[in-house]
Amino acid sequence: MARWSMWRRRVTLPRSWMEERAASGVQYSSSSTPVIRHSESGSTVKPFEEIPGLWKNGVVNLYNFWKLDGVRNMHHIMLKNFNTFGPIYREKIGYYDSVNIINPEDAAILFKAEGHYPKRLKVEAWTSYRDYRNRKYGVLLKNGQEWKSNRVILNKEVISVKMLENFVPLLDEVGQDFVGRVHKKILRSGQNKWTTDLSQELFKYALESVSSVLYGERLGLMLDYIDPEAQHFIDCITLMFKSTSPMLYIPPGLLKLVGAKAWRDHVEAWDGIFNQADRCIQNIYRELRHDSGSTKKYPGVLASLLMLDKLSIEDIKASVTELMAGGVDTTSITLLWTLYELAKHPSLQEELRAEVAAARAASQGDMLEILKRIPLVKAALKETLRLHPVAVTVQRYVAEDIVIQNYHIPAGTLVQLGLYAMGRDPKVFVRPEQFQPSRWLRSETQYFRSLGFGFGPRQCLGRRIAETEMQIFLVNMLENFKVEKQRHVEAQSTFELILVPDRPITLTIKPLQASQ
Repeated sequence: MARWSMWRRRVTLPRSWMEERAASGVQYSSSSTPVIRHSESGSTVKPFEEIPGLWKNGVVNLYNFWKLDGVRNMHHIMLKNFNTFGPIYREKIGYYDSVNIINPEDAAILFKAEGHYPKRLKVEAWTSYRDYRNRKYGVLLKNGQEWKSNRVILNKEVISVKMLENFVPLLDEVGQDFVGRVHKKILRSGQNKWTTDLSQELFKYALESVSSVLYGERLGLMLDYIDPEAQHFIDCITLMFKSTSPMLYIPPGLLKLVGAKAWRDHVEAWDGIFNQADRCIQNIYRELRHDSGSTKKYPGVLASLLMLDKLSIEDIKASVTELMAGGVDTTSITLLWTLYELAKHPSLQEELRAEVAAARAASQGDMLEILKRIPLVKAALKETLRLHPVAVTVQRYVAEDIVIQNYHIPAGTLVQLGLYAMGRDPKVFVRPEQFQPSRWLRSETQYFRSLGFGFGPRQCLGRRIAETEMQIFLVNMLENFKVEKQRHVEAQSTFELILVPDRPITLTIKPLQASQ
């Protein structure tokens, strides 16, 4: 459609890129249009229109997609399509037109062609809300030079390794409070164990953690009584995710035009989320006015950016709000999947526990040092993101003409790497159905195989916060509890903007001392 084709511009390929492609038998003219010729292997570059798949009738495909409950099953449908069409296929569903790939080597080609201003799939529902309310786009939604200039500033405050010194104490405090909360739940049960679906508890843990780091304030979600204002914030985040899904394939403008409930819910949810950021900014300015200059703990990303004074208040608010919105369900669901997998593998749980104990002994209890000594714990999280990725795909609009699997792909095309499908491909991962964190510690190549947080300059901005938050959580949990699962109950994934369990995951948590 015109919305995609407007981006299909011709650009001159860098010399290094042409040299790399020479080995594949592809030659480029000065206009970057591929010259189709037989390579030494006898293969030729085939035109874009010959890519296999379902792309000739987007309306019919949308109808069939809905019949298959495609929104919830898009990851399964993608896996089936790779099995049907091979390692590359083209798909058009409604106005959503993409080329999909699965091989790590093809992912490398994709990311080398992302250009100076990488552009990924735009969340139309989120941009439509901002246009409707005349709010600024944050760095997640921006593109071009404005994105780059904002991203450079935010990288230093959010994703830089040196920021761990500021983040770790705040996150560890929340982690220890979570441990205390679990101990209370066990005591109240009267059975020296707590059997529950942890999804809501982990959601509150993740929200408390990200709020502490971004806003510099605790919401009190580790307490039994939750302030109504904090509960409203939780409800808004939940509603925002729920209302986004229907607008992935149906234009938000259409839903707005007909006054659909999904659109009204979406506006209400984002209004509540932005109101929270406004309250935090007011609190920060109030504290700065009354600050006597005494040394205080790290005030949070929002306050740090305000004091840095390199971005406008609206730019800061927009980017921090997007970070917060994207950093709650993603980490809480990953932690739920990790606990689920560890509950299925008691011996692995003991290996991780031993690693944590050794790390604490060698670090004199310094959490920042502990995090440097737990490679298997980090590998367990990486393995969780392989089997249960938060996102179904990683996407880029290619900035230049490229060739993948001998097909010419024009500049401006949306190309998606199927994360879920790649994680289950036996050609990429040996015994992919098995949960084996040790696979990430071996000397074998991991070339473009771990992309749960994306890649390159457009990788997830909140990656450092999310990884640290989850690592600290596992350290605290492994030191205090043993986790078990119900027998014969297996959970699968379903899509609700991110991949979540298709049924409640009930786990039993026992205090470690009592279980030994």
